[in-house]
Amino acid sequence: MAFPNDLRYTSSHEWVRLNDDGSVTVGITEHAQEQLGDLVFVETPEEDSTFSTGDPLGVVESVKAASDIYAPLDGRVIETNAVLTDEPELINSDPYEDGWIYRMAPDDATEVETMMDADAYEDFIASEE
Repeated sequence: MAFPNDLRYTSSHEWVRLNDDGSVTVGITEHAQEQLGDLVFVETPEEDSTFSTGDPLGVVESVKAASDIYAPLDGRVIETNAVLTDEPELINSDPYEDGWIYRMAPDDATEVETMMDADAYEDFIASEE
C-alpha cells in the first residue's frame, strides 16, 4: 500500500496536499478506498461552503458501504473534482492524483504540518488492525 511522503494524513483517512498557492487538495487514502471497495458514488461538498476541522462535508459510497468525508482543516471549499460525478472509480484507481475530491483555502495552512506524515499514518493503520 502506498502512502506518498509529500502528503499529510488524518485519523479519518483523508490525505492532504499543501499546494504552492496555500490551498490544500484533499482525498481519501488508498487504505480507505481499499476498505470501502469499488466506489459507485461520491458526494462532494458545495463550492464556497465553509467547514471546521472534523465536520462531515461529503460522502463516498461503495457497493458495500458509505463513509463520510471530513474536513481536515478549517476553511472554505474552492473547487471540487467534477469528474468524480461520472467516474467515482477514479478514487479506486488513482486515489492520490486523479481521484482527489476537493480543494480548500484553509484558514491556517500551517496546520497541515501538525498532521501525520506517511510513516506515522502507516503506524496508525497498523495499530487499528
